[in-house]
Amino acid sequence: MPSLQKTSAPQDRSQTVIPTHRDKVAAAGSELIGGPYGRRAVAGTGQLTPVRVIALVAIGMYALGMVQKLPCYNWAWFRGTTSQYTHACYSDIPHLFAGRGFAEGLVPYFDRLGGDIPFLEYPVLTGLFMEVAAWLTPGGDMTQREQSYWLVNAGLLMVCAAVLAVCVARTHRLRPWDGLLVALAPSVALTATINWDILAVALTAAAVLMWSRSRPLAFGILLGLATAAKFYPILLLCPLLLLCWRAGKWRAYGTAVLGAAGAWLLVNLPVMLLAPEGWKQFYLFSRDRNVDFGSIWLLISQRTGDVITPGRANLYALLLMAAAVAGLAFLAFTAPRRPRFVQLAFLIVAAFVLTNKVYSPQYVLWLVPLAALARPRWRDFLVWQACEVMYFVGVWMYLAFTTSGNKQGLPVDGYQFAIVLHLLGTLYLCAMVVRDILAPEKDPVRQDGADDLSGGVLDGAEDVVVAGRAAHPARHAAPAVEEGRRVRWGTTDDPAYPWGTPD
Repeated sequence: MPSLQKTSAPQDRSQTVIPTHRDKVAAAGSELIGGPYGRRAVAGTGQLTPVRVIALVAIGMYALGMVQKLPCYNWAWFRGTTSQYTHACYSDIPHLFAGRGFAEGLVPYFDRLGGDIPFLEYPVLTGLFMEVAAWLTPGGDMTQREQSYWLVNAGLLMVCAAVLAVCVARTHRLRPWDGLLVALAPSVALTATINWDILAVALTAAAVLMWSRSRPLAFGILLGLATAAKFYPILLLCPLLLLCWRAGKWRAYGTAVLGAAGAWLLVNLPVMLLAPEGWKQFYLFSRDRNVDFGSIWLLISQRTGDVITPGRANLYALLLMAAAVAGLAFLAFTAPRRPRFVQLAFLIVAAFVLTNKVYSPQYVLWLVPLAALARPRWRDFLVWQACEVMYFVGVWMYLAFTTSGNKQGLPVDGYQFAIVLHLLGTLYLCAMVVRDILAPEKDPVRQDGADDLSGGVLDGAEDVVVAGRAAHPARHAAPAVEEGRRVRWGTTDDPAYPWGTPD
């Protein structure tokens, strides 16, 4: 009898996971379009493959988000401040066109705004994106140019949204429909055109896809480019270090780090050398920024009356992030099975979001693709999204209250409740991911017999270090049983559920 070793789930199309067969919420929601996927239907045939459907849905939802901004596009951006808040359609994009010198043809980081120091509080790749959009913006009066600038950016960012959805759909080979979580996420439609964050999010999703394909150099390059557009993607190297340490995959990790450093330097070094004052504005702004909207520090400050200075907030956030990293290390080395890469990636970014000095509404984009991959269960995803949509409405209504002379909108107590909803929703999803790590039989991805579909070289690898002990084969939560020539994990009457019915 051959030795029983873990093998990945079969990689043929017939084994594609159908959410309406596994997820009660997905099955109930599918009634809007004809009901659950039929047992005799064949996935991936014809022109409308799962990935193409997801891309089209993502573009459709993005377009609805653009329509939601229509009141601001038509007039609210240009007539005072309160209307853009009461219609919940605010965007930084048209305001920064004039406010950061793009309308005057100034070059980011090099030219000085108003004769003062060069000022653009964005990383270099985002600044380049903003500048390219300015080149593509036609002439006219200032209102027309600001409208055109927003449209140009919205068109370019739509490409990022489609890339994001496609990358998530392709990361887990057997679970393409998990990308529908991203495509249908209301927070993506509502926040994608507030700022330029979705550029970094799309690059990060592409990097995760490359890692899942065991291409660490491509992963590193894309992650370096993402970090050149926004700071948070570099955090993914921390959980990857822990997992590669446990699996002994040092060569792959080193390749990823070198690729990330090289790509980041390629983008940043010219500006660092030629315009150092302009280049460092993003980092100075991040360090010196006051406690701002959506953060737990603002909530504490408002409730206690204690003014938390930027220095104190930076210190508190750093200490909490250090504690979060220690917690991740504990999970990574003591979990019964090595955690999946996207599980720890979600947790580290969520920790950064929860401890940061500010939580702008578009920051939810950072978490959406990681949440869809880490916990692809519609109930939990929608609970979290509901909290984020409530926060989205709450922050604009609070700004309307503070800027309108007649105090129409959401008062301070109501806004604090919205912050608490955001914090609790994110913590709830974190708790579900941690539970899946500690009890792998509850992990929706591993219930299909897979190990780490986004893990690349980590997928199916044996452990080298577990809780500081010597190497031994990877431990798993259920014994292996032979099924003909294939080996699966766990036993059940229904082979589709190797660990029983999903929760």
